[in-house]
Amino acid sequence: MKIYTKTGDKGTTALFGGTRVPKHHIRIESYGTVDELNSWLGLIRDQNISESSKNELIQVQEKLFTVGAILATDPEKALLKDGRERLNIPRISIGDIEILENAIDSMDGDLPQMTHFILPGGHTTVSYCHIARTVCRRAERMATLLYEAEPFDELVLSYLNRLSDYLFMLARKLSKELQVAEVKWIPEKKN
Repeated sequence: MKIYTKTGDKGTTALFGGTRVPKHHIRIESYGTVDELNSWLGLIRDQNISESSKNELIQVQEKLFTVGAILATDPEKALLKDGRERLNIPRISIGDIEILENAIDSMDGDLPQMTHFILPGGHTTVSYCHIARTVCRRAERMATLLYEAEPFDELVLSYLNRLSDYLFMLARKLSKELQVAEVKWIPEKKN
């Protein structure tokens, strides 16, 4: 299989199911941003972090491939006329969201209580987490825009929402493990 097909040379790409759309279509922006997020998670995983965090990130990366597949599927081509699935696309489950929630709760229990917003930074690995968090929020914004026009499984939106919270907590956890101070944002008082 060749990596290049030349079918996108005129600015279109194919969705799962064969429908061609412009490369700037919101569906492409949605799953493209999820792909970008997945790459950032790979960079975080490549850092000197605990094996448990690396394993969690691998699981998340696999789920993001599922999210991408869902977002890349033309809803009109996803089902047969009798309602059965035409394409064998995996799903995001409530259990997948609960895994993130449990990880968030576990990390939160081991960290000092937050009293202020935290400025991103302190260590390169922590900064990567904050970048991934913001890319995740962008993916969520893109997906919600797509959802308004062409609905898909709502659990995808929930997963992306929870994932950004997970990445925030991972940044805090890594700050603690790397022994870097969290810099609180304390707004200046007006005179």
